[in-house]
Amino acid sequence: MDKNKRIFLVHAVKEYLVITGGAILAACAIYFFMLPSHVAVGSGSALAMILSNFIPLPVSVLSLLLNVFLLILGFLLIGPEFGAKTVYTCILLPGVLGVLEIIFPNFQSLTQDPLLDVICYILLVGLAMAILFSCNASSGGLDIVAKIMNKYLRMDLGKAGSVAGIAVALSSAFCYDSKTVVLSVLGTYFGGMIVDRFIFGLNIKRRVCVISPKMDEIVQFLLHDLHSGATINEIIGAYDNTVRREVITIVDKQEYRRLMDFVRRVDPKAFVTVYSVNEIRYQPKIPKM
Repeated sequence: MDKNKRIFLVHAVKEYLVITGGAILAACAIYFFMLPSHVAVGSGSALAMILSNFIPLPVSVLSLLLNVFLLILGFLLIGPEFGAKTVYTCILLPGVLGVLEIIFPNFQSLTQDPLLDVICYILLVGLAMAILFSCNASSGGLDIVAKIMNKYLRMDLGKAGSVAGIAVALSSAFCYDSKTVVLSVLGTYFGGMIVDRFIFGLNIKRRVCVISPKMDEIVQFLLHDLHSGATINEIIGAYDNTVRREVITIVDKQEYRRLMDFVRRVDPKAFVTVYSVNEIRYQPKIPKM
């Protein structure tokens, strides 16, 4: 097998293993925390839970049917924008729910408190969605509805997802009491915030700018100790028109701590500015042989 094809295959296998782990985590959050509390935190699985009160089918089966229906609708109304990863997740998540229904039939709440169930659910689902997002995958369901609304109603994608989620949460009023409906709406709102926090928290890096007379030492530390890239700019101070050099680099949390320790050690008076960076796109450099 060609080396590049082998590398691509290994990367694809690793990526699908990560997606599988994210889907399993999401299914566990749904089965162990959302379903026992009946709190419909806006999602496709929440809609399936509500429908199970009217249609005598397990939530896993309804979730699968709903996902397949939405995938077909998405293909018809939007086009083939849904990649293999989304199709895989849409089928895998209900499948895992079905396995949990067999292993743990008639499962009751672990906490015996709907509020605690909601908190546990949104934390676990936030982490699961961040894992899927990092692999450019989604759980399907309401994500497809949001894309349809985005195309035909000209709504922002994030806003469309929130509207769809709140609509599902409010629909729980047909089946459950007012306390459950309120928890569903609040859970949907705060769940979106938690998902965003997890997503950006996994990818967050720091853009560090340093001005120092010890520039050569700092650059050598970046290149050879942190193995990080750097950009050097010539700048002119407005106060005295002195030409200085500024180094700019982007590092993760661990590298940031090491870099700051080094800068304090070699030049405690260095001028340093730090910015948060949520996403980076670049072509990795091929090491010289």
